[in-house]
Amino acid sequence: MVKLKDMQQAEVSQIQQSIPEKCHGFRLDKALATMLDQYSRSTIQHWIKDGLVRLDGESVGQRTKVREGQAVEINVPEAVVTESKAQDIPLDIVYQDGDILVINKPAGLVVHPGTGNPDGTLLNALLHFDESLAVLPRVGIVHRIDKETTGLLVIGRNELAVKKLVEAIQEREVNREYLAVIGSQIVAGGTIDAPVGRHSRERTKMAVTNRGKPAVTHYRVEEKFRRHTLVRVILETGRTHQIRVHMNWKGHPITGDPVYGKRLHVPPASSEQLIDTLRSFKRQALHAETLALDHPVSGERLSWTVEVPADMQALIEALRKDKKEHAA
Repeated sequence: MVKLKDMQQAEVSQIQQSIPEKCHGFRLDKALATMLDQYSRSTIQHWIKDGLVRLDGESVGQRTKVREGQAVEINVPEAVVTESKAQDIPLDIVYQDGDILVINKPAGLVVHPGTGNPDGTLLNALLHFDESLAVLPRVGIVHRIDKETTGLLVIGRNELAVKKLVEAIQEREVNREYLAVIGSQIVAGGTIDAPVGRHSRERTKMAVTNRGKPAVTHYRVEEKFRRHTLVRVILETGRTHQIRVHMNWKGHPITGDPVYGKRLHVPPASSEQLIDTLRSFKRQALHAETLALDHPVSGERLSWTVEVPADMQALIEALRKDKKEHAA
């Protein structure tokens, strides 16, 4: 295992290569991203901007067109080690190898430190599990789910894996399926194609807005209850709070959502038990159940599925019981 102090003292390394035929005519940043598969294009662009890349002995811009045979010299800077601290927080590891980790995140665990959550996050837990992740951007975390949402996340364990995973997510090659309980009864699924961005007045919230980024959510009915529906949600994009915002905007707020679905939806003539179950469910009933992707190194298609957590399962069972009790 690599020690943090060893990484902090690592020397700057140098890469010397010639532009191959396949990169003739490319922009410098594209050529280097093609030649150096383990580094992202954005990282290479930063190196060029910082004067760490020389083409035939001269510093040039990232848009410079290159020719076959030109000499490239790169002074690769030492990795910037995160200042976040490692913390012994239990991890439910679904899968691991030398390139990726797949985690089943519990409710209440924030993925990345931020305002109000300086530590005690998944990032801190990952540093305790494998301190060599400290040199990777966001310690290898390539996507997030909300604090109170449960389920699957993939983490890259080296720079190549992170790069490939980010690219796969951007190209919509990673399949992410969620289960959600919504506070309305619907007869069929559908697709929501509406941009999501920061709320114009409440900056901690997101909203459907013309100023937002493209966002597409597919959903279908899994099980109907008297006033609620269990739906399967498939993300085509991954904007912040996307499922919660889209479903609420469509008139199908997620049960228990304290931000976007505050109204309590109680079926008529409900038992006290069901009313108590609904009132006591204080988080969004949203679970990242299935994750499928091509392994970033081997290319093998992999898929994982995890059951909904006990509290959400209890909610679903209470709704099933209510439906059965009121069946004609």
